[in-house]
Amino acid sequence: MVPIALAPVDWVAVIRRDRRTETWAKPATLAGLLVVALVLGAASSAPGRWMLVALALGMAGDVALLGESVGRFRAGVAAFLVGHVAWIVAFATLGLPRPDWSWLVLALVAASGLVTRDVVPAAHRAHGSSVSLPVAVYTLVIATMLVCAWFTGAPLIAAGAAIFVASDSTLSVDRFVRPLPSAHLLVMITYHVGQALMVLGVLDAIAG
Repeated sequence: MVPIALAPVDWVAVIRRDRRTETWAKPATLAGLLVVALVLGAASSAPGRWMLVALALGMAGDVALLGESVGRFRAGVAAFLVGHVAWIVAFATLGLPRPDWSWLVLALVAASGLVTRDVVPAAHRAHGSSVSLPVAVYTLVIATMLVCAWFTGAPLIAAGAAIFVASDSTLSVDRFVRPLPSAHLLVMITYHVGQALMVLGVLDAIAG
């Protein structure tokens, strides 16, 4: 798969602080994942089409977050926020049977909230409501995405969403609260793995 080849290129670029390579490798990984999803028939069903929308918005968010400015950050948050809404719709159209084990997601939501509890206040102190409000809304939307992912009852989707949330939690704490060791690399690895598992899970559910 193309993304399997491209993602490590981005990870190595992060390790080497090679911004030139990261500039193309980061969005190219999502583009590759989107192409693979298309080739494997994602466009043939409503969940798959919503997934493609989510991936396209993720790619747009990746491009926005290549910049360091507050404006680029807000644009990235907006793209990913709408992307998570697309994931929510994709999961809802797959069905939300809510098997017994899926309720464990509430513990994950609580743990994520505990880890990121200082993010919104820190964002407000640093940049005011123009940043803290979008971050707060984003937090609620990604939590909803996580719950819906687990309620599908699809283990791959559930695992991917949990890893995706771990990626975003790491990014937000590192950016607003305190620097974390190897945060950028950890964010990218978990981001790519999370997205890939969610795609595989949706494709598997469609095929089944």
